[in-house]
Amino acid sequence: MKKYIFTAITALSAVVASAQELAPSDGLRYAMDNLNGTARFRGMSGAFGAVGGDMSAIHVNPAGGAIFNFNTAAATLNLLSTKSNSRYFGTTTNDRDTSFDLNQAGGIFVFHNQDLSSGWTKFTFGIAYDNANNFDNSFNYRGTGTRSIDQFFLNQANGLPVGVIDNNYRYDELSFQDQQAYLAYQTYLIDTSTYPFNPDNPNYVSNVPQTGSYAHQNYVNTNGYNGKLAFNFASSYKDRLYIGLNLNAHFTDYTKNSTVYESNNGPVNTDPNYATIRQIQFNNDMHTYGSGFSFNIGAIAKITDELRLGAAYESPTWYRLTDELSQSLYTTYVAPANSPTSPGATRSASLNPNIINVYPTYTLQTPGKFTGSLAYIFGKSGLISFDYGVKDYSNIKFKPNNSYNSSLNDVYKNTLTTAQEFRVGAEYKIKQVSLRGGYRFEESPYKDEKIVGDLKGYSAGIGYNFGSARLDFAYGHSQREMDVPLLSSMTDSARINSKIDSFTLTYTVGF
Repeated sequence: MKKYIFTAITALSAVVASAQELAPSDGLRYAMDNLNGTARFRGMSGAFGAVGGDMSAIHVNPAGGAIFNFNTAAATLNLLSTKSNSRYFGTTTNDRDTSFDLNQAGGIFVFHNQDLSSGWTKFTFGIAYDNANNFDNSFNYRGTGTRSIDQFFLNQANGLPVGVIDNNYRYDELSFQDQQAYLAYQTYLIDTSTYPFNPDNPNYVSNVPQTGSYAHQNYVNTNGYNGKLAFNFASSYKDRLYIGLNLNAHFTDYTKNSTVYESNNGPVNTDPNYATIRQIQFNNDMHTYGSGFSFNIGAIAKITDELRLGAAYESPTWYRLTDELSQSLYTTYVAPANSPTSPGATRSASLNPNIINVYPTYTLQTPGKFTGSLAYIFGKSGLISFDYGVKDYSNIKFKPNNSYNSSLNDVYKNTLTTAQEFRVGAEYKIKQVSLRGGYRFEESPYKDEKIVGDLKGYSAGIGYNFGSARLDFAYGHSQREMDVPLLSSMTDSARINSKIDSFTLTYTVGF
């Protein structure tokens, strides 16, 4: 496909228009993390803020790197199964998607201080990669809705002179808003509101019958990842206080392919100058990619030999992202009675510009996060731990905060809120065998929890210690409900219950 790079003011307005259609779910995609990492970490539902000593725990609290007593490396394989149950106007559909990947890899090096008079007993350096989010998923839903998707195109078209969306301009010369109107006008989905047509008339009407029913079907497939590479620095003071710092590099690649179908049984247009739309197929293929930076700081205090307290702060992540979008529109229509050829016949129209719009790179800032932790260690027999986190999702920002981005930032302020997160985990050792379990709860990031509900999850795991190496396995389950509209500007939405099952295997070796 041909790639076209938007430039100048037209390009900026295109980015804003496109982002307004996609926000706030786009910002949340990078602000929310799934529970990923080693099998030990996942077996305890990630409640490791005051425990440390695990390659994935340093992403929660970087001070955990100083808990290691010897050089350690770990690698993790993960099988992820996502089941989506969709309900749309009384019709239920089910989909399942499975992915397999190298979810985690890293190592940590321990340097013991040879100066026995110093209170700083050791220093550690680690490099840890975690797949912070796996975007592989697919779902579809169908049912009979109450509104046509024609309103999306009318909202984009009204106010534009016909000359903009007629044949006077090439598709790749138009802004995002103009392209939506162009697609609809060229496939007879919309027409000017007066006849004979006035090229200066900025008002449009839909050729979709406004009475009757609208049968909808929406296919969505997403792929990609959000990876984090952490450089961890930690130290221990008298084996009572542990402090740490992470410098994180983020990498993301996300694709979304969606197809919306619509058909209707409404009456034929009584005006002989206008067509009657019977079927619509609207395709959107989006690709977002880029990189980012963040940092973590944290501390763990050993109050007694058994009791540990932890505190950590994760900074916002500053992403530089690029969006690519390609679209096509297909319609089936009844030709108007005054058509010079085949009046009243059923015909089809299609427009696939075969162009990828490449929008200017922009900056997205996700919110920071505070985590407080408590752990109780039962000698060598086990432990129980608890993490509490808080994140204000309304702080998601597009930057710079100029006139183009201010409206987007207002969307986040008005629709998102502060969300709390609770994690509890336990581990019990029987000789070389370790048994683990955990539970987590995450509040909805939305003020209106009907849009995205709370997340609830549980986990279990088992590990075997070979001495210098360990093999761990974990199973995790989580689920939450959310509303997914046909198009982001429509109120008709499907209620989707997403259930995720993960199977994780980690091999850890000391050297």
